[in-house]
Amino acid sequence: MSCYQETLRIRTAGRGLLEITAAVREIVARAGTTTGLCVVFCAHTSCSLVIQENADPSARRDLEAWLERLAPDGDPRNEHVAEGPDDSPAHMRAAVTRTSETIPVVAGALALGTWQGLFLAEHRLAPHERRLVVSVQG
Repeated sequence: MSCYQETLRIRTAGRGLLEITAAVREIVARAGTTTGLCVVFCAHTSCSLVIQENADPSARRDLEAWLERLAPDGDPRNEHVAEGPDDSPAHMRAAVTRTSETIPVVAGALALGTWQGLFLAEHRLAPHERRLVVSVQG
């Protein structure tokens, strides 16, 4: 079994979903693995990863609106506000999404469904540089 690993650095523009499917596909291609698994790990606590529909942007808008209702900014019940009113809600949103995603590699490509894309979900309002570790095994 072989293992290939790269660190992917993503600069976000602030809160929102940023599709990273193409960048991860390129890493899988460089790995040269035909059959195996691709694990993408997000090394942060205020952003996360989601597999979401990538064809109709309304699906992403609905997810973002739901996360806003679930963990609104500025809730006076939040104690962890050292970095602003979006601090605690960012961690809450990351807690209900995922820190990592595992995607099968079939015939040298990510085995995502027709309408699936991999997204970095930035939960903070300000731009950040995020670090993702991508491991391809096969």
